[in-house]
Amino acid sequence: MANIKQTVKLGVFTLAIMNVTAVVSLRGLPAEAEYGLSSAFYYLFAAIVFLIPTSFVAAELAAMFQDKQGGVFRWVGEAYGKRLGFLAIWLQWIESTIWYPTVLTFGAVSLAFIGMDGTKDMAMADNKIYTLVVVLIIYWLATFISLKGLEWVGKVAKVGGMVGTIIPAGILIILAIIYLATGGQSSMNFDGDFFPDLSNVDNLVLASSIFLFYAGMEMGGVHVKDMQNPSKNYPKAIFIGAIITVVVFVLGTFALGIIIPQKDINLTQSLLVGFDNYFRYIHASWLSPIIAIALAFGVLAGVLTWVAGPSKGLFAVGRAGYLPPFLQKTNKIGVQKNILYIQGIVVTLLSLLFVVMPSVQSFYQILSQLTVLLYLIMYMLMFTGAIRLRYNMKDKERPFRIGKKGNGLIWIIGGVGFLGSLLAFVLSFIPPSQIATGSNVVWYAVLIAGCVIMVILPFIIYAMRKPSWVEPNSTFEPFHWEEQNTAQPATSSSTVDASTAAPKPDIAPSPTDASDTPKT
Repeated sequence: MANIKQTVKLGVFTLAIMNVTAVVSLRGLPAEAEYGLSSAFYYLFAAIVFLIPTSFVAAELAAMFQDKQGGVFRWVGEAYGKRLGFLAIWLQWIESTIWYPTVLTFGAVSLAFIGMDGTKDMAMADNKIYTLVVVLIIYWLATFISLKGLEWVGKVAKVGGMVGTIIPAGILIILAIIYLATGGQSSMNFDGDFFPDLSNVDNLVLASSIFLFYAGMEMGGVHVKDMQNPSKNYPKAIFIGAIITVVVFVLGTFALGIIIPQKDINLTQSLLVGFDNYFRYIHASWLSPIIAIALAFGVLAGVLTWVAGPSKGLFAVGRAGYLPPFLQKTNKIGVQKNILYIQGIVVTLLSLLFVVMPSVQSFYQILSQLTVLLYLIMYMLMFTGAIRLRYNMKDKERPFRIGKKGNGLIWIIGGVGFLGSLLAFVLSFIPPSQIATGSNVVWYAVLIAGCVIMVILPFIIYAMRKPSWVEPNSTFEPFHWEEQNTAQPATSSSTVDASTAAPKPDIAPSPTDASDTPKT
């Protein structure tokens, strides 16, 4: 009897938990604890205007192009042409590169709290030289491991997600309940206003970084075809995952606010200080080093997995003629070594901002803001691109579709996502009054120059590309509008479905080639 391979379909709850694990990180809780009770408003607001729109739009796009390479490059490129498609995948790569110093800063702080002397631990955590050294050592170690192509790293990340995120989040919430139930005095005023004073810009600035908490949910869209009845079950998984995510963030933030006075909240240290205070309250201070190691392991395992991840998408696109041969080079086992080295140099240069920023906390915040800005540009392209494709590719099959008929719902969901992203983008430029960021000149210079340089670079690379950049073995499928332009006369009046066309290399034309952009 022939062996028949069984296709395993994801259940609703399974995909929901996968999304939660991919998105939830505890390192951002102190930033929202600044707002007390109103932090719940920000979490819910960001979920409605960003988390849910991102999930649904990405699901429709991923299902449309499930058999095509390129990811966000494909999605945006089909809508706006190759230039903006290349910008989108570049931003996805570069924002993750900038993200590494911030997440590793949290890891360095966690390691500092392994000791049993809280005062010395906090002093170590705020030492810029210590943090810089730890960030660089761990990052380059992760890079060299990635160059070895160790496949078991994925398993380490899964364990790290549970040990370093899910379990600590549950412990933190339980500790807060025990603290209040046994007569502990809350430092958070639960009689405050749920709705913040939105007329005060300062109340919105720091909260704009919450959008980054929810970033990455678009990755779950690739699993839309792995579900039974995705049009019905995928929305269920999204809502369940969103509810769990928001509950973890809200209760985790409250747990910190209960044990740490608002005036004492520190973006990089407060999570560990909160655990220290709770453990001291229950006379179990010996648990502090254990939770510090767990949190550090979660951070480091995640970085080890993702240090090469986003660069793979850029590498695949680069082989189609969008990156010079130098950046297409691999080692003997096929790992994109030069992209990883360039990524490491960028991380190192960004980490040296420790020298000019007044504190570890201010460094952490400014890099977080720059990450948000770059990622939001990509998201705005994605949201508007999904709407545009409803008209450019109206006959394309959509296994998962936002709205059964018409385009009204995609305008609402995509429009809300775009406007929410635009609001967060504008607010992210304003220095938060709650944090000592040092000179406003340095703050604005880093953010504005960072955005301008990182957006211009892909256009320069794109303009310089040559036909010789195309890797001979690349089989990157053409865009739908390229297929239409090269279709036979007999079929030129109808749209050629990209899923049935024979794949062929995407030979990079000259910068003035009209085929770079889809015709409308």
